[in-house]
Amino acid sequence: MPTYTAPGVYVEEVPSSQKVLSAAPTAIAAFVGFTAKAPDDDPSDPDGLAPRLVTNWSQFEKLYGSFAPGCVLPLSVYGYFANGGSIAYICRIPNTEPAGVPARLELTAVDRSLGSPLSVESIEPDAILSVQIASEEPADGAPDDEPAPFTLSVIERGVVVESFPGLTFRSGDSNVKTAVNKTSTKIKVEISLDKNVDLTGQLDVLKTGNFALIAADPKPVPVSGRRFAGSESARNGINGLAVADDVTMVIVPDLITAATDADGKVDLNLWRSVQTALISHCEQNGNRMAILDAPPGMTPQQIKAWRSDIAMYDTAYAALYYPWVKVENPIGVNGNREVFIPPSGHIAGVWARTDESRGVWKAPANDTIRGVLDIERSITQNEQSLLNPIGINCIRPFGTRGIRIWGARTLASDSDWRYINVRRLFNMVESTILEGTQWAVFEPNDMALWEGVQRTLNGFLRGLWSAGALFGTTAEQAFYVKCDAETNPPESIDEGKLVVEVGIAPVKPAEFVIFRISQQKQVSN
Repeated sequence: MPTYTAPGVYVEEVPSSQKVLSAAPTAIAAFVGFTAKAPDDDPSDPDGLAPRLVTNWSQFEKLYGSFAPGCVLPLSVYGYFANGGSIAYICRIPNTEPAGVPARLELTAVDRSLGSPLSVESIEPDAILSVQIASEEPADGAPDDEPAPFTLSVIERGVVVESFPGLTFRSGDSNVKTAVNKTSTKIKVEISLDKNVDLTGQLDVLKTGNFALIAADPKPVPVSGRRFAGSESARNGINGLAVADDVTMVIVPDLITAATDADGKVDLNLWRSVQTALISHCEQNGNRMAILDAPPGMTPQQIKAWRSDIAMYDTAYAALYYPWVKVENPIGVNGNREVFIPPSGHIAGVWARTDESRGVWKAPANDTIRGVLDIERSITQNEQSLLNPIGINCIRPFGTRGIRIWGARTLASDSDWRYINVRRLFNMVESTILEGTQWAVFEPNDMALWEGVQRTLNGFLRGLWSAGALFGTTAEQAFYVKCDAETNPPESIDEGKLVVEVGIAPVKPAEFVIFRISQQKQVSN
C-alpha cells in the first residue's frame, strides 16, 4: 500500500480483475516425412531434423527443396497451402544416406571444340563444394597468343576456403594440376585437354563463373517405425513436435514410402505402428489431432475389415480418411504426371480453410478439395453406410459439385466425441483458458479472484456463443462458469488450488438431414 504524507492529489493505477481472452490458433499443421534436402542454415541442427516453421510454398522450397522422387511430403504440403493452410511445421525424417563417393565436376571450355579441359573431384566423399573460375590479365610481355592465366577458388558453404591465382595449362609451377594438387585439401584436378591441342588465340580457355561439384545420388535406406516416432529430447520425429506448442494438426504422408517394399507390397504392421505412435502423441499433448490416411488400394470391404479387425483405433484425437486422391506430380513418374497420394495434406488445408471462413466449431466436411483430379475409388451411398459408423470419412465425387469431403467423424467410440469439430472446439477452448488465465497464478485466492476469473471466462464464452459455436437460444443454455465457495472449499484453498468449473454445449453437425414428406389430402367442407 502506498503511504501519503503530503497533502495533494494522487493518481493510482488499479489492475483490472477481468482479462480478455483471445482464442488460441486452430489451423497450424505439422508434417512429418521425407524431403528433397535438409535445411543448411542452422549450425546447431546440421541434419535439419528439428521442426521448422514455414508459411508458404516458396519458403518450403527454399529450405527443403521442391518435389522429389520418393517424397510424398512435398506434394502434401503443396496441397495444404493450396487448400487454405497458411502455417506449417516441417519435421524431416532422413530416408537416404550419402553415396560415399567424391563429388565431381567437368569444367567446360569457352571454345566448344576443346570440350572439357579440366575435371575436378572432391577429396572428401559427398562434399558440398563449388569452384569459381576468374580470368586474369595477361602478364606484361606475354605473347599475344598465349592463354591468359586464371584463378581457381574453392567455395564451401558460401565461403572461399582455398584460392589458386596465376594458373595456366603450361608446364611448370603455374600448371593448374601441379599447383592445385600440391596444396589443396579440398579438391584434386585432372587436365583433360589433349596435349596436341593448339591453344593459340585461346586467351580464355575456361568459362568463368561459379560451378558446383555434383555429388552422386544418395542411397535410400529403410525407415523404421521408431525413426518416425522420434524423440522429444532429440527434437526429431513425431515426438519432436512436442516443442511446437501451437500445432493443432499432425500429418505423416510419407508413411506409404517407408512401408512399401521393393515388390510394391505395403507393410501394414509398420503402417499401424506409426499411426499408433501418432495417435499417442496427440493424446498426450491434448491440443492436436492426427489426420490419418487409409492404406492404399483397398476396397470398402477391405478398409472396413482393416479398421475394425486390425487397426482397432479408438481415440477422439484422430480422424481417418478414405480413399486416396489423384494430383498432378510436376516431376512425373515413368512419364506419368498424375499420381495417387494420401489425402491428409489436402484435408489439413480444408480444415484450415474452414476454421478461417466459418470457425473451428464448423465440421470440416461438405467442402471441395482444391487441386484434386480424381479419387482412387468411387464409393456409393450404401458402401459409405458401412464405413461412416466406424469413423471412416469418405471422399466422394459429386459431379458438378466437385470432389468433396463427405464425413466429419473421429475414431472415438464415445458418442460425446464423435465429431471432429467438437473435439477441436474443446481443444481450442482448453488451450485458450490455459494460456489466458496465467495471470491468476499466485494471486490471493479470495472472492475477488473468483469473480475476476468468472467474468473473464464468461466474456470469452459469450463471444463464442454469439459467433454460433455453442448451442442454445440463451447464453445460460450455452455455457456456465462456476467459481465460488462451493468449488473452492477451505481445504482446497489451503492446498493452494483455485478450482473453476466450466460447462459448454457445443454445436454438432447436421449429419443426417431428413425431410418427412406426406401426401396432403384435400377434404371438402
